[in-house]
Formats: sequence, C-alpha cells, structure tokens
Amino acid sequence: MGGLGEAICIKMAALGYQVVTTYSPGNTKSGEWLETMEKQGFKFRAFPCDVADYDSAKECIETITRELGPVDVLVNNAGITRDMTFKKMDKVNWDAVMKTNLDSVFNMTKQVCDGMMDRGWGRIINISSVNGQKGAFGQTNYSAAKAGMHGFTKALALEVARKGVTVNTISPGYIGTKMVMAIPTEVLESKIIPQIPMGRLGKPEEVAGLVAYLASDEAAFLTGANIAINGGQHMF
Repeated sequence: MGGLGEAICIKMAALGYQVVTTYSPGNTKSGEWLETMEKQGFKFRAFPCDVADYDSAKECIETITRELGPVDVLVNNAGITRDMTFKKMDKVNWDAVMKTNLDSVFNMTKQVCDGMMDRGWGRIINISSVNGQKGAFGQTNYSAAKAGMHGFTKALALEVARKGVTVNTISPGYIGTKMVMAIPTEVLESKIIPQIPMGRLGKPEEVAGLVAYLASDEAAFLTGANIAINGGQHMF
C-alpha cells in the first residue's frame, strides 16, 4: 500500500487482474487506503500479513485461496531500510531488514509455488534494488538482502522452468516513492540525481509497467532475469 505497491496494484487492476494486497497487521490506515482506491475506481481486497513471519504468510495465503481462489501472480515487494555504517550496525537492525526484505520472499513464495506448478502457469516477480547490484554506503543489510533476492530468483527459476512458472527480479533505481522522497532535498539534488544519466527519478508507474509485462503470457520465455530500471545509473 503506497509507493511501488500502489502503482503495481493500479496497473494490474486496470489490465483486468483480480488484485489482492497485504498490509502489516499494525497498519491502521489500510481501510482509508482502500476507500481512496475505491473512489478512484479500483476495488481491491486486502489482508493483514506480517510477511517476515512464516506462519503469518501461510495463514494469509490460505485465507486468500479459500475466499478468492489460487494465486497466479505473486509480487514480492516488501522492503524496509535501517541504514547505518557496518561499524554502527547491530544485530537488531540487520535482522529486521533481512527478515522483511529477504525472508519474506521465501515465506510468501513457499505458499504459492507448488500450486502454480500443479496448474502449469505462474509468475513470481521479486522487487529488488539497484543497491543490491552495486552496493551502497551504509546499506550492508539492505544490499545483502536485495542481492539475495536475485540469487533466490535464479535458483528457483531453474527448478520451475519446465512447469510453466517464471521467476524474475526487477531492480529499480531511485523511484519517486515516499521512501525516496523522504531523503533530504539537498541530498537528492546534489548526490543522487546527478548520478542518474536521465537526470530524474523514476516513476512508480514505470516499474508497474514492467511488472505487468513480466506477469503476461508474452513474457513466458523470460525467466531468471534481473531487469534493471534505473535511468542508466548502473549498467552491467
């Protein structure tokens, strides 16, 4: 809810998908968000889920499957930051990022992958980061988790390729989400945007469009990929 997740929900709904989103159990603004979306013409279902907790993920997917049917497209988009130099980093802030950003990928994917294989069709799309590709000062936890997402993608893609299921990673650069816009303006203008050859932040809708393609039948031959969408900031 909000940021990339909101843009992805809107894009997929506009294409005719039945969209379900999750929200943290302590999120008191979920109802307000759903009402706002409905006023814009988008009616989503939302379920509480602590994606960092395996049992919560299991219960959430079981509820969704029981009420709405099986999941055909899974977008793993959960992410938090706890930035600090490694010298200052403690285990609490390491664990928080690893559980939310990486463990969540296992927790959610485990609940839907077998069903996708049984049905002979599925899409698993993992939202990583440019900083998982190139690293970032003060982000050993975040960069490690986001890099780990693509290792997961590649291994699982090999296992499920013959079953009609694709697994891919998207690695956005700096996108104009609430998380990025919370960075002080002087830092954005002096240090971040000058590193982007296109000279601007990306738009959440641009990432959502890439998600929509990877979820489509046209992307059936694309698996195990890590697609960079970063305005040219990092090329490899």
